[in-house]
Amino acid sequence: MSKSNNHLFNIIIIIISFGLWVLYASAELQRFTQPCKGDGSLDFLVLGDWGRKGEFNQSQVAYQMGKLGEKLDIDFVVSTGDNFYDNGLTSDHDPFFEESFTKIYTAKSLQKQWYTVLGNHDYRGDAEAQLSPFLREIDSRWLCLRSFIVDAELVEMFFVDTTPFVQDYFTETEHTYDWRGINPPKAYISNLLKDVEKALKESRATWKIVIGHHAIRSIGHHGDTKELIDQLLPILQANNVDFYMNGHDHCLEHISDTKSPIQFLTSGAGSKTWRGDIHETDREGLKFYYDGQGFMSVKLTQSDARIEFYDVDGNVLHTLTSSKQLYSSY
Repeated sequence: MSKSNNHLFNIIIIIISFGLWVLYASAELQRFTQPCKGDGSLDFLVLGDWGRKGEFNQSQVAYQMGKLGEKLDIDFVVSTGDNFYDNGLTSDHDPFFEESFTKIYTAKSLQKQWYTVLGNHDYRGDAEAQLSPFLREIDSRWLCLRSFIVDAELVEMFFVDTTPFVQDYFTETEHTYDWRGINPPKAYISNLLKDVEKALKESRATWKIVIGHHAIRSIGHHGDTKELIDQLLPILQANNVDFYMNGHDHCLEHISDTKSPIQFLTSGAGSKTWRGDIHETDREGLKFYYDGQGFMSVKLTQSDARIEFYDVDGNVLHTLTSSKQLYSSY
């Protein structure tokens, strides 16, 4: 091949590669359809920060989830991330997956689809292992992607990969993170925000829920996530999002936004929790905080939402009711 032809060939390869990158970067978020019940309602549970082979009351929380799941006839389960501690999975053949998921959430009512995002601890292992279709062959309930949308008719749920937003993870030396598929992070975040904003603007669902691992607002151990306040929150406020649900802080929590109807709901108490580890600085909008293990339930209809927080014994700790006409909690 002559030098000129070789140069032309290289240019063509670069153009094709760039085109594929643009296609990938601008690809819309993958959508999954979730049917509602016959009466148009929807029930699901929300759990975060759980995978510890049943230890730290993980098994007890799973037991209560199973009981409530049967009572409510739940349609699916949402996991807010940090699915496997302390350092994610080593591969998609890691037995830890079955030991901390399949063998723990055994109740009949929990044999429904689990929609799952990655947390920072998941990124400390083989992050792509949790995205592998092979895990679905082991346990068909498992569905984990970086970011995606669940369209359940009366609600659209926007799952957002929040770990790459946190700048400290890229500079800390104590842990190693699996950033495959993320670099360059600025472009990744920019494209993700564009995709989320576009999807939210186009949504005609009665309810809009955004789910990520990291809290936007929290008085727990980690507190607010500045990067999400700066970059994600304005998009949520501008597009009539009803609820932002997260884990990361190992607690149960409800905070109201002071500038919009958004309710910030933390469900990160699936196993180990941090008793008494509370930020005293900013409690503006705080409605509820509990520093023990537990989980959350959500019931949606065309007009109303009812969200309840449960402890490890199945007791209701806090209830939030919301409608398109009235926002209240008690």
